[in-house]
Amino acid sequence: MKLWVNGGLREADDARVSVLDHGLTVGDGVFETVKTVGGRSFALTLHLERLTRSALGLGLPEPDHDEARRACAAVIEANPTARGRLRITYTGGLSPLGSERGTEAPTLIVALGETSLRPETTAVITVPWTRNEHSAVAGLKTTSYAENVVALARAAGEGASEALLANTAGRLCEGTGSNVFVVLDGELHTPPLSSGCLAGITRALTVRWTGARETDLPLDVLERADEVFLTSSLRDVQAVNRVDGRPLADAPGPVTAKALRIFEERAAADWDPVLTP
Repeated sequence: MKLWVNGGLREADDARVSVLDHGLTVGDGVFETVKTVGGRSFALTLHLERLTRSALGLGLPEPDHDEARRACAAVIEANPTARGRLRITYTGGLSPLGSERGTEAPTLIVALGETSLRPETTAVITVPWTRNEHSAVAGLKTTSYAENVVALARAAGEGASEALLANTAGRLCEGTGSNVFVVLDGELHTPPLSSGCLAGITRALTVRWTGARETDLPLDVLERADEVFLTSSLRDVQAVNRVDGRPLADAPGPVTAKALRIFEERAAADWDPVLTP
């Protein structure tokens, strides 16, 4: 495997980042996960735009999109794969051991790992921990993922692939690495960004392409929703067949199946979509 590290390709065994990198010591970094299929990356422009929003939200310098594109292209070419997870990581770089940043340039790492199609349906659980919608990093895709690691491990222990969280107000927010949609009386809803959820790329495209409503929802909506599905860069649109042990019969339901079909058709027609106002 070859990775891009700070300006060039490196063999995995030779790729080096300082142990004093701020992304390692205090989680001072942001990242993007981009789907690749047959050597093509999906929605790279939208991912780089969000990388910039997250970086600026942390107070990091604006990433160089041209360099990031060169890095992505080089890594994809150097690591042929049928279906991949392209990971772009951008950190505060070499810094003191505390929270304060140093004066060195940020670190840019791009790596590509092989992945496979997700199952058509999956199970989820809810967990007792919350997202802080008032946090300084709410809505930013930072490398500080310890909360997600703990919640996802709980889900795996209960035979599920994702954990769903409420925010501090008890409203439905998001999964550890996905956004959530619910169907109520035939209408499609997803929590608004004000809930503290990540502004998912697949979420945004699904809202735009299906007309889903952004709705403030209580967490217990999951107990009565007719259908539930998840969206993320690697899941695309994935139906939920069980929530906390409650089966959702015939998943994917008709609204989910339609959303999946629309997403597949629109994504296939445009591999670098834009979201104009």
